[in-house]
Amino acid sequence: MDVSLVIGERLVELGLEQKDVATAAELTESYISQLMTRKKSPPAPDRTDIYEKIEKFLRIPAGKLSKLAELQRKEELKRNLADPPLPLLGQARELILQKCAPAKEKQIRAIFQKEPFGEFERLVTQKLLDVVKKVAREELGSESWLLLVAGLSNRTYEQMRVVVLEFLDTDVFNVSAENCVSFLDPLIETWDIDLASFAMDIVLNRRLAPGDPRRVEFVETESDHRSSEEQGLKEFLGDRSLSSDASVEEIEFLRKLRVKGKRPTPLYYYRELQNLRDPLHFRRAVTDGEKRGS
Repeated sequence: MDVSLVIGERLVELGLEQKDVATAAELTESYISQLMTRKKSPPAPDRTDIYEKIEKFLRIPAGKLSKLAELQRKEELKRNLADPPLPLLGQARELILQKCAPAKEKQIRAIFQKEPFGEFERLVTQKLLDVVKKVAREELGSESWLLLVAGLSNRTYEQMRVVVLEFLDTDVFNVSAENCVSFLDPLIETWDIDLASFAMDIVLNRRLAPGDPRRVEFVETESDHRSSEEQGLKEFLGDRSLSSDASVEEIEFLRKLRVKGKRPTPLYYYRELQNLRDPLHFRRAVTDGEKRGS
């Protein structure tokens, strides 16, 4: 049982068609068709508003599609984690470098080129995506904003909603040329980063994102207070399909993770666990004997 199967069964029972669902969810028929044929993965429940709209229209119990989508995404994530990450799309990287403060652009470009798609490049890109996605998420329900952004690329309101929903479901591993053209380029004016603290200042297009420049800071904290344990971690530990082989030391590491201003999901902790186990993410420790020998 999955999202497309449940929707398909209800369409048959109610004598409706995919275009009816598309209209109810304010999406294109093409998007619904790809979702139904499994050419497109179901979006993350916390990054979309389509499940509630579809459930209400098809009279499906509230939350059922979201739960199924979460299960599907867990299985896909387990399969995908075995594959090494691919470099960022060239257009995305170049756009990000062009938006960098002129005084830092040459230095940042050298770091990117020295370690392609390394930790620093992924960090910068993900934070830029996070800031722009926050704007897109806040404006998803604004018809006037969607029409304004749609006008920049000659799209319809429904087409723009599809683009926004797909963008909200992206990350550094699958940012596309369309993401760059539709959001990163028009919304980001410039960005700068303090290479000592990794604090980022991001200036957005005031026409599309009114307000002061955004500042993203990274604060490392340690805490042994079990009473403040994140809900997502509790759910991760309670899901044996995700945490059954986690050691005591690994769980203690996960307990100390904090993400300022965000509430991590169980999948976040699963990914962090895999990152912790991946030898490619760590340099080999040098022994005292090796130090003396050098």
